[in-house]
Amino acid sequence: MLLLEGLVCRIMAAMLLIFPPVAKPCEPPAGIALLASLLRSSGIQCRLLDANLEGLLWLHERPLTATDTWTRRAARNRRINIASLRDIRTYQSPGRYSKSVGEVNRLLSMAGSESNVAVGLADYQHPALSPLRSRDLIAAAESHDQNPFFPWFSSRLPELLDGVQTVGISLNYLSQALCSFAIIGYLRKRFPSHRIIVGGGLVTSWMQRPGWHNPFGSLVDSLVAGPGEFPLLALSGIAVPEKRHVLPDYSGLPLPDYLSPGFILPYSASSGCYWNHCNFCPEQAEGNRYLPVPAGVAIADLHLLTEQTRPILIHLLDNAVSPAMLQGLAINPPGAPWYGFARIDNNLADPEFCHSLRRSGCTMLKLGLESGDQGVLDRMNKGIDLGTASRVIENLRQAGIAVYLYLLFGTPGETVVEARRTLDFVVRHRDAIAFLNVAVFNMPLCSTEAAEYGTEPFYEGDLSLYTAFRHPRNWNRQRVRSFLGKEFSREPSVAAILRNDPRLFTSNHAPFFVA
Repeated sequence: MLLLEGLVCRIMAAMLLIFPPVAKPCEPPAGIALLASLLRSSGIQCRLLDANLEGLLWLHERPLTATDTWTRRAARNRRINIASLRDIRTYQSPGRYSKSVGEVNRLLSMAGSESNVAVGLADYQHPALSPLRSRDLIAAAESHDQNPFFPWFSSRLPELLDGVQTVGISLNYLSQALCSFAIIGYLRKRFPSHRIIVGGGLVTSWMQRPGWHNPFGSLVDSLVAGPGEFPLLALSGIAVPEKRHVLPDYSGLPLPDYLSPGFILPYSASSGCYWNHCNFCPEQAEGNRYLPVPAGVAIADLHLLTEQTRPILIHLLDNAVSPAMLQGLAINPPGAPWYGFARIDNNLADPEFCHSLRRSGCTMLKLGLESGDQGVLDRMNKGIDLGTASRVIENLRQAGIAVYLYLLFGTPGETVVEARRTLDFVVRHRDAIAFLNVAVFNMPLCSTEAAEYGTEPFYEGDLSLYTAFRHPRNWNRQRVRSFLGKEFSREPSVAAILRNDPRLFTSNHAPFFVA
């Protein structure tokens, strides 16, 4: 038995962890940094590859035969635009910023079109293959040499796989799925004896689908749902350590190369959501547990990481930063500007508390209000009082903290009447809302409420996470989109807020425009 365990450890003695294209390349991937730290502390050598950042920069540099003025100008300015996005002065000029982002995105789009795919700084789409269909992901693996990133990763991966027998892939977003499977297909063909493990947020959601079965058994050795640190250790034949908490380890990632004006430090003080009562929420629907790092420990982590990495900004990745964490940050500032999601509650209704958050370095809070109608909020079980929301938004404005407000239209409890109340709420608070994220409601497939409203196909595909539903008052998606396009976004004060949103990078770059 001991001999077998020793053999397992030798086989798993080195790993390569990959964050695949495409996601916004503005900060390092926190998931593989945390995995790397735990693996290294357990004696497993670990290499990290941000294939998203490296692949996009490689694709951006590819020579093009351009005939249109826009592409030729973007090609001439390619180095200038990348440098511009790494320069804080660019963020003082929204026009200059938008031009740089647009020209970088243009070159990616034109390079991708040579492989008949749409590639950008935040998205990846194939005209025939969908990330919602397992057969299409398998086809992407089989035709991996047709992927626009193939010349890069087929050259880059062999040099990283020397002495490595296990590859872990962190698949979090639909925009990463087709490229992830192209990489998997290449690895399976070129390195057939290597073990491939895939986890991440998207994989977790797939595995929580009703009636889930794994269609990728011929390509992937193991799929991991939820936080992957300890399952990865178990798959490595390593006992879970008594000390379970580790600092993320960003060493080995190209920290100066991200498209931001300095290093953004991503940090998770929890997984799941501490509120976890909202109807239709994917976190609740998928049964994801709330697993916090104690606030004191998390703040000590931030102090150590800030000292080590000297970030220009801290990005708190929690679904909602807990009240205990906010209070801890107010008392013991982390040493760098920070932002993240927070729930609208009585803590933020205290003006002095908001001022203390600003003094701690808080530059922006993202608030998931969803609706400006109390009845809609109550039916969603949001636990938010609109009067409190008004005070919170005004308190944050007075404290100098930007508000990035999230709204959701088309929920079962809403009609155009309630939607107009949301519009009125935004107009009343227009001076206190810096940015808006406006979304149309999707019914989670595994939501307990889905059956109540009737289900039918929404997106074709066995991996779709949402289902269509019959709105009880016929406030369907077409009518919602018509309202948003013809009424909501045309209101002058709303239109002005929408124009503030940083192009493509949205909330990830928004703090640099308000600091």
